[in-house]
Amino acid sequence: MAFLGWIGRAWDRIGLRPADMKLALRVTVAGFLAFVVTKVIGLPQGYWAVITAVVVTQASVGGSLKAAIERFSGTLAGAVYGGVVAAFVPHDSPAGLGLAIVVALLPLALLAAVRPAFRVAPITALIMLLPPTGQAIGPLFSAFDRVLEITLGNIVGLIVSLLVLPARAHTLMTEAAAKVVSLNAELISLFIDELTAGPKGREALQQLHPRIRAALKKAEAAADEAARERRSHLTDAADPEPLIRTLYRVRHDLVMIGRAASSPLPAPILERLGPTLTVLHERTRELLLGLAQALQHRKPPPDPGAFQAAFHAFIGATEALRSDVLMQKLPGETFGQVFALGFAFEQFKKDLGDLLARTEELALRSTPEASER
Repeated sequence: MAFLGWIGRAWDRIGLRPADMKLALRVTVAGFLAFVVTKVIGLPQGYWAVITAVVVTQASVGGSLKAAIERFSGTLAGAVYGGVVAAFVPHDSPAGLGLAIVVALLPLALLAAVRPAFRVAPITALIMLLPPTGQAIGPLFSAFDRVLEITLGNIVGLIVSLLVLPARAHTLMTEAAAKVVSLNAELISLFIDELTAGPKGREALQQLHPRIRAALKKAEAAADEAARERRSHLTDAADPEPLIRTLYRVRHDLVMIGRAASSPLPAPILERLGPTLTVLHERTRELLLGLAQALQHRKPPPDPGAFQAAFHAFIGATEALRSDVLMQKLPGETFGQVFALGFAFEQFKKDLGDLLARTEELALRSTPEASER
């Protein structure tokens, strides 16, 4: 009963992450299908096709395409060069084998260091020299067999990625971008709390910043895969790079707002700016959460009118303080803080407008494949 309970809890956790379950299913199908193909063809070392199919099957089609290209290019280089070394460098004795390993590894390791796409080349070359199968069937046939099996594994992995519950990289990118934007909404709330109530959320900020950075890196990695899908004509979705650049600019704007919010506003200033700042906070949070939903579901962005009205009201309130006697009686640091906050929000509004435009573009270029999840 305890075991069944554990299975039930594990299944519940998997059910909360359908993308991971789909990937697990694709990997399983790819490995099994590669095994069946090698048995039908009768390859002597079919396990390499199975391993390659599993390695190539990634979270998105773009990721699978990248893995397949790198796996094939590295294997081809390692198999060809390793086969040549095995054929022409005697390695029957331990000393000869040691020399052959050095001759095989040095140039391929250098190639892998310069071009990471070839990182499997040294491994393949070693396999050509070390296993008894390569010696039994001959180095040249072993090289040919290795490349054939890796090619089969690549093909199976790509076909499974395309046909079995396919996950487009554009979809993964917009989901990660939506996560970034929703976390930005939390960040804005923490900053406004610091302005109005003091630095009580430092622990929350320390936990939130790493989550935002991780989500940005995930979105950037998915964008790289999405660009590869786009170059391979697997999708006609919009260019992903502008969205990632805009997300980083918005991130920088929020850092600037955070610096201006590092200390609470003095009571007299807060009394004047508090109402407009509160409304601006509410409208900004609403807009960011709406943007996150729009990105996640590839829909048009929400209307920014309420945010823009709140922004202009806040900027108007800060400008009204410029010639106010109240400001003249406060320290220069307070004066700088108020207008630094206004400037940061102005930059934030500009880049938020770009993010709205990118979201609109993604919605217009949305395809059934991209919105399937």
